Formats: sequence, structure tokens, C-alpha cells
Amino acid sequence: MLTTVLLIEKTLSNADLELITTLHGDEKVTFHVLMQPRGKQDELLRAVDDVAFGYLNRALHEHDEPRGQEAVSSAEAELEQTLGMLRGAGAEATGQVVEEDPLRSLTELVDQVRADEVVVLAAPQWIEGLFHRDWASQARHKVGVPVLQLFAQQD
Repeated sequence: MLTTVLLIEKTLSNADLELITTLHGDEKVTFHVLMQPRGKQDELLRAVDDVAFGYLNRALHEHDEPRGQEAVSSAEAELEQTLGMLRGAGAEATGQVVEEDPLRSLTELVDQVRADEVVVLAAPQWIEGLFHRDWASQARHKVGVPVLQLFAQQD
């Protein structure tokens, strides 16, 4: 059985679920999900990325994202939905919302559960990726296991 730590920022889409649960064929996978609430800290970068990828409507609404406790509550609900989807697909899944320093939480969780791999599933991040400041690039230098970066899909 494989143990995967999955770092996400929104509920899995059906396409994401299909991709994540079929990465290793029929091998059983236990997922430990870390959900980081989206917030104002990277609003400008997300808006620039949205424009770069042609998602102009999303760029206009980046300022509408929930913040503070509202963002945490939203992330908790999205995490529960994601865990339900993973379990519904036959996987074992646990999870938690991380408000502070997701990379530190990721490193600690990888050690704690003796993960075989990390999968970072997030929206494409052109600017952060260019400067290797995205989660996957940073995690590769910290966790000691393979890190796979996948781009979140929309249904």
C-alpha cells in the first residue's frame, strides 16, 4: 500500500479525483490531505496567473475570495467534501486544514506517516513556477520523497 500526502487548495474536481486515484493503477493508496485556505496573501499573483492563462473572469473576481476565519471555514468544508470523494472512490483518506506554513506542515506530515510520495495539486502558477517558489518546487528541497506537481482541473 502506498502512502501519499496530497497538498491542495480547493475541492477536487471529478477530473482531479480520477487522476489522483488512478496514478498507481490498482494499487491501494492511503491519502493524507493538507488543505491550505486561499486568502489575500497571494491575490495579486493569482490574478496575474489567471490573466497569463486566459482566465480573465477569474482574475476579476480574485478579490472576492473569502479571508480570515471565513476562508478557514470554507477550506474545512471543502476538505470534508474532498475526503468524502476519495473515500467514495475506495481510498483511505484523512486530512487537515493548515493555516500557517503549509510546507512545514507538509514536511512534518511526510515524516509522521512515512509517506512514499507527495502530490501537489494546485492551479497553474506561472510567476511562482518561473522563480521556483511554488509549493512543489519548494517541497522538493524539504521532504525527502518524490514530489509530483499536478495542475488542478475544472469540471
